[in-house]
Amino acid sequence: MATTVSWRPKAGEIPQQPGVYRFRDASARVLYVGKAKNLRARLSNYFAPLDSLHERTRRMVLTASSVEWTVVGNDFEALQLEFTWIKEFDPPFNVQYKDDKSYPYLAITLGDPVPRVMVTRNRSIPNARYFGPFSRAWAIRETVDIMLKAFPMRSCSETTFKRAKQTGRPCLLGDIGKCAAPCVGRVTLEEHKSISLDFASFMGGNDSRYVTTITKRMKDASAAMDYESAARYRDQIGAMETALARNAVVLDDGVDADLFGIAHDELAAAVQQFIVRGGRIRGVRGWVVDKELDVELPDLVESVLQNAYEDAVPPRDVFVPALPDDTAALERWLGELRGPGSRVKIGVARRGDKATLMQTVTQNAQNALILYKTRRSGDFVARSQALADIQEALGMADAPLRMECYDVSHLSGTNIVASMVVFEDGLPRKDQYRRFSIPESTDDTESIYQTLSRRLAYLREPESSPVADALDDADGVETKRKKFAYPPQLLIVDGGQPQVSAAQRALDDAGITGIQLCGIAKRLEEIWLPDSDFPVILPRNSDALFLIQRIRDEAHRFAISYQRQKRRNDIQSVLAEIPGLGPARVREILKHFGSVAKLKNAKVEEVASVKGIGPALASIVVGRLQP
Repeated sequence: MATTVSWRPKAGEIPQQPGVYRFRDASARVLYVGKAKNLRARLSNYFAPLDSLHERTRRMVLTASSVEWTVVGNDFEALQLEFTWIKEFDPPFNVQYKDDKSYPYLAITLGDPVPRVMVTRNRSIPNARYFGPFSRAWAIRETVDIMLKAFPMRSCSETTFKRAKQTGRPCLLGDIGKCAAPCVGRVTLEEHKSISLDFASFMGGNDSRYVTTITKRMKDASAAMDYESAARYRDQIGAMETALARNAVVLDDGVDADLFGIAHDELAAAVQQFIVRGGRIRGVRGWVVDKELDVELPDLVESVLQNAYEDAVPPRDVFVPALPDDTAALERWLGELRGPGSRVKIGVARRGDKATLMQTVTQNAQNALILYKTRRSGDFVARSQALADIQEALGMADAPLRMECYDVSHLSGTNIVASMVVFEDGLPRKDQYRRFSIPESTDDTESIYQTLSRRLAYLREPESSPVADALDDADGVETKRKKFAYPPQLLIVDGGQPQVSAAQRALDDAGITGIQLCGIAKRLEEIWLPDSDFPVILPRNSDALFLIQRIRDEAHRFAISYQRQKRRNDIQSVLAEIPGLGPARVREILKHFGSVAKLKNAKVEEVASVKGIGPALASIVVGRLQP
């Protein structure tokens, strides 16, 4: 028996956020829906050696042919989405839901003389207000337990209520403040009915006005030195704020909308569509497209909507990350798809529940784009084709099995650094990444010249070089062993003709030949060769351009991270020289402001507000940082 299934996704492809996953068979039928606080950790359990899995789990894994996942904001959202999709897809392996019980609801019996809140599976109680359904009874019981602190209405059974009424002694809930005890007359029936209506209103709309009202009562009680009442109001506020942590996966019952999240770069775009009907997510679609043209986000949104509703009927509301220029015409077209006289509104969700859900959709799109790039770069056939295409496009004698890319980063001409990243056989070799600190330079072209001059010295003297100490290690790699005796077939610089000319000058001065040189200009993604009046244009959906773009982006990321580290170390050294500022206070200042830019622009009063920093010391800090 095989160790595991052949279609197992790589661990690095699976996000570590909470979410919901779905196993599908060869015909795309959903076999199993599950949730996880950490998708990577949970899914790894299914891909353990097959002989170690439970029989039922092994049968499900062997029946499936793929697994997909959707990231959500937290594990409670994952629970809600798991329930929704189990109801929607009826997966055969979710047998724990196939029992003789219905799903639990929260019910408030507003039709009774003394209303009661309960968790029930009975949906036939007359004049009761229902909330749910919920996939876990314990989850809604915890919610009720929290809410009784804010709205102390009756939750006891009929037997307990009658016994308390006969004996004149309330139950434990009445004694601990989780029931107003109408059974013994602590509140009138009208007052208790009002508490019940507030509870129902709060659960129906999560109305934050109750927080404002109780906050005012707490302040009034505190001003009157009635601290016991103020403490009780404080606990009620805490309970309501806990309940007001809205679940982004469930909206109002009347919401019918589609939400689109888009993550894109120069060459590709990943789209995620959440289909919300009746306030619940009923489906998720996702696709990735190669961008033949470098279109802006509004134009991309228009293309996405046209593709999404080519064979589908749109809902009343469509939420997108940016409005296209011809939104009115697009709304009219979508309205005609719904039917004569129908209207569709395209909008951008900027606040509230829909904005929160849009963040979840966008996060899923970003994860999909990362997954697409990871899988594409990990494909051996695609990598081989990319290297062959680069060889042909640049007129090289051999394929560039080793490529090095260089990028320069600085902040207004200060803290100048450069990065070198290495790709071999189309894959990154992070143990050979290097970082360069540039003491002084006039511009980016001079920085490129200095960086390559220092690197090329290793090709002249591979065993020992006078510039060995000038290279900074990446990722803690030791410098004692040989690293650069093997020359690259291709040197790539981030930039156009000026940067390529500077790099060629470094090659000429070093007397190095036999290395192909090129530069990649951002946005238009043009490939520039030395002494060329026109760039090389690679097809935008080609694996060759994808690989060159990836190595350029990696060099940019590596340079930026080093430049930020230099800035952080620089500001720490400046602060450490100020008398009265020890390591603890320096850390406190940097933690308070969060960035060097904010600290350098801070006023004396803002610095003085930091714990342990007085006005006199704050004045010295501002004077040192803002001469």
